[in-house]
Amino acid sequence: MRIVFTLVVFLSLICGTLHAQVDPLYSQYLNNPFLINPAYTGMNNYMNLMVGYRKQWAGFDGSPTTLSATGHTSLFDNRMGVGLIISQDKVGENTNTFIQGTYAYKVRFDEYRYISFGLQAGIMNFRSDNSELNIADPADPLFNANQNVIKPSFGAGVIFRTDNLFLGLSVPRILKASESFEDVTAALYTQHYYGFASYLFLLSDRVKLKPAVLVRAVSGSPLSTDVNFQFNIDERYAIGALTRNFNTYGFLAQIKFNEFRFGYVFEMPTNKSVGVRFTSHEITLGLNLGVFSFHDITRISDF
Repeated sequence: MRIVFTLVVFLSLICGTLHAQVDPLYSQYLNNPFLINPAYTGMNNYMNLMVGYRKQWAGFDGSPTTLSATGHTSLFDNRMGVGLIISQDKVGENTNTFIQGTYAYKVRFDEYRYISFGLQAGIMNFRSDNSELNIADPADPLFNANQNVIKPSFGAGVIFRTDNLFLGLSVPRILKASESFEDVTAALYTQHYYGFASYLFLLSDRVKLKPAVLVRAVSGSPLSTDVNFQFNIDERYAIGALTRNFNTYGFLAQIKFNEFRFGYVFEMPTNKSVGVRFTSHEITLGLNLGVFSFHDITRISDF
């Protein structure tokens, strides 16, 4: 089954010029926009460390598996931020690894409104291992050779934020990446554009409602839209629901234990994609730390 899945992915990419890989898919951007927008670096005025694991279409051999480790902190009286993103996305026999440093600078309009500009730079490593493929012609150099390509990466983003409103635009990896082999050109990566918006409604002293929309655009693919919402209770618990293009549905939950945060997302596709058998799961574990005197882990909630 794994070989079949890999061949389907590979053949769907080839047509004279190979189409590019897509960004890793995340669902917990509602609570950690740092993964898709460098302008979020240091935004919450403390140090944030997070690790994540996502298994998409569990039970489908060769399906996407994503690992991530991120860290960022505010500096200089919370006017700037620096951070690091390390992620690995494995689909079939292809493994993409991203290592990027981030920087952000805030421009405040008043105590409650500001805009943050972010940059990120690093490397992308694209690797393929065809040793487990059942190749009809082992002498075919296109299938016989493994790939290990390293390319530079550069991205940018901007966020406007108030106590209730959050608006973000970003291109996490601006540079295209391609590699030529024999008479075939492989477009390893092309730009992804993200637009994100959320608003926080105060329902009571204990309960808040946070709806959000994420739009993702990439050349050669249909526009992708996520719609989700979550209820935040006592600044400690969060529970909500999501849909992606109205063909995947799921729920999300997060809980805080002092400075620790644990999050989980469950997704179920419909027959419009891979069918209802193959569910997706995403787990995150975060840690908030007040490292400098100007850090305040109680002022702004991640929820």
